[in-house]
Amino acid sequence: MPREECSLAATSLKLPDDLKRRLERLAAHAHKTPHAFMLEVLAREAERAELRERFATEAAESEQEALSGGKTYALAATFDYLEGRVAGTKARRPKARAWRASK
Repeated sequence: MPREECSLAATSLKLPDDLKRRLERLAAHAHKTPHAFMLEVLAREAERAELRERFATEAAESEQEALSGGKTYALAATFDYLEGRVAGTKARRPKARAWRASK
């Protein structure tokens, strides 16, 4: 399998001594160099931050969609309906109701 080429940019990171020791210990335990371990951790945290950012954006868009639609479904009634459908029983479809934004 061909290895993906990527450009690498050098950066300098000053770490407190205690954090450096912790990272070295964790890297050794993971059978990695401290450099490889830190790259993996930074990449994972960047991905998590991007995921949180996307989640917040999508939540704001969903809220706007719900507010502009004027009608919503009660959460408990929706769950009851879905649970009934999954169980294979006849489930009463929830009724849309007028949206009231909380103050």
